[in-house]
Amino acid sequence: MDKKRKNTFSGGLYITATPIGNLGDITNRALDLMNAADIIACEDKRVSGKLLSYYDIKKPLVSYHDHNATSVLPRLIEDLKSGKIVALISDAGTPLISDPGYKLVNECRKEGIMVTSLPGASAVLCALTISGMASDNFLFCGFLPSKTVARQKEIEKFSSVPTTLVYYESPKRLLDSLKDLRTVLGNRPAAVCRELTKLYEEVQKGDLDHLIEHFEARQTPKGEIVIIIGQPAKNDQPVDDLDAALRSALKTLSVKEAVAAVTYMSGRKRKEVYKRALELSDNG
Repeated sequence: MDKKRKNTFSGGLYITATPIGNLGDITNRALDLMNAADIIACEDKRVSGKLLSYYDIKKPLVSYHDHNATSVLPRLIEDLKSGKIVALISDAGTPLISDPGYKLVNECRKEGIMVTSLPGASAVLCALTISGMASDNFLFCGFLPSKTVARQKEIEKFSSVPTTLVYYESPKRLLDSLKDLRTVLGNRPAAVCRELTKLYEEVQKGDLDHLIEHFEARQTPKGEIVIIIGQPAKNDQPVDDLDAALRSALKTLSVKEAVAAVTYMSGRKRKEVYKRALELSDNG
């Protein structure tokens, strides 16, 4: 070990970031820690095993995820209380981001067990920085629900928040999610980032209409996906008269399209705009 990199690790939980794609994207300190660890807790032994094999690290792997947390968490706490060094890693990136690691951290805090973080790769930050979207403030919204109604309700929660929105999504649900984002948020600028740091890294950028058209015309993409949604437009002339805006929009658009357009222009809640659009449509 290089003397300049010399690390000493005491017993405790080390939240350790791993690469999101390119195996070279790991810190020296993370490698030192995993070599020193008594146990490495991971999501999937097969995935983490490839990383450890690549760096010739031979340490016991313990699978820890949502489905076995009830039984595995107490055992990890006992190991930690006995003074062992436990590295917590995810399949890719920084642990605790859309995974159950926070439960283990909370329990460690209750038990007075040392917890620290070894920062590194993160798909959220990687996608945000290469998307070209405003990054002075942003909101990470995690994974969207798999069903349309639940997905639209989830999107609605942040529809009027004046910030960049970041979502994780699976390839098979990408197109459906883009369409629901368009329905609820209007035609905002957006970017779809996939296969980050890998050979076939791709960033598609445009408004949501463009992205929907692009992914409708190609086969289902592969790889992990991050969707970046641009901030709501700041209109010089806000739409104050909701009824007038809706009547104008309904002359040429369907109710669904009119609601999306007026929601986007006015900054009002989609639920409010949709309710009023239905009333106006029923009254002719």
